[in-house]
Amino acid sequence: MFSLTTQLLLWYETNKRSLPWRNSKDAYKIWISEVILQQTRVNQGIPYYLRFIKRFPNVSRLAKASENEVLQLWQGLGYYSRARNLHKCAKIIHKNFKSFPTSYVELLLLPGIGSYTAAAIASIAAQEPVPVVDGNVFRVLARLFGMADDISASKTKNIFFEKARQLMGNAPPDIFNQALMEFGALQCVPKPNCSVCPLAHSCQAFIHDRQTTLPVKTRKTKTIIRHFNYFIIHKKNKRLLAKRTAKDIWQGLYHYYLIETKKHTSLTTLLRTQNSLKNLTIRKKSTTIFHILSHQKLRIKFIEADAPAFWKAPKGWNWYNEKEIQKLPKPIVMVNAQ
Repeated sequence: MFSLTTQLLLWYETNKRSLPWRNSKDAYKIWISEVILQQTRVNQGIPYYLRFIKRFPNVSRLAKASENEVLQLWQGLGYYSRARNLHKCAKIIHKNFKSFPTSYVELLLLPGIGSYTAAAIASIAAQEPVPVVDGNVFRVLARLFGMADDISASKTKNIFFEKARQLMGNAPPDIFNQALMEFGALQCVPKPNCSVCPLAHSCQAFIHDRQTTLPVKTRKTKTIIRHFNYFIIHKKNKRLLAKRTAKDIWQGLYHYYLIETKKHTSLTTLLRTQNSLKNLTIRKKSTTIFHILSHQKLRIKFIEADAPAFWKAPKGWNWYNEKEIQKLPKPIVMVNAQ
């Protein structure tokens, strides 16, 4: 009788996807792929990965790039803190290391690299026997072993980490971790087809009909609704934009002039109550666009307007021509509105 680990590795050998970063031992490329896939589906992430590696083939090239270059290449992937941390981390590595670090302990000291990413890099690039634990792995382990520990509790990760280490045993760390991640992505999905699962006979969730209740997660983040009124203000063939610097969504990206309100507010009311909008001539306005982010629902309206010659841009806002705007990193909802 094959062990669970052996069956998992056999399943992986037969079912693994052909991915551009798979089987690479280059720690830099593994890092880029893992960061992209943190909050992104594989099919969406592949073209971004290919473009990123083409533009920045090594950590030195990434370190020497401007933040705008990095963010523009990331445009559309969302969770832009990943891109900012990539850039920051690349600068630190380029300055302080002779080559990309592959030690789990060293990797954890770098910005934007948590235990999951560090384990993936260390195990795949250097065969360090450190298991990966992410959402997919939580699900696989919880079901296989009937683990009812609340995965939203911080202490739980160590419990799953040790269980994954036990399951790894003496298996090749790189193959084991990729197999575990792939199994969670393709087979042990939120609504699994257990009839074709090679591990079903040993799976506690399947045996006890608990597939829908494991893993246990009690803490949920509240979703907030925000109302964004974007004014695309034109003046002498230029448009008004500014860089978002606050620690909020889209930090580091450029956006049009924004009036955020607590609730839906008519254009008439905005023009009457906002001094900064005085003397603008409205061209047109869009219908409300709904844009969903993690734990935020944005209700966005775009209003195009012309500013008279004497109209001065508010502090922190600048005028850009079309060519300049194309080079600025912007939220994808804004790119689509152009």
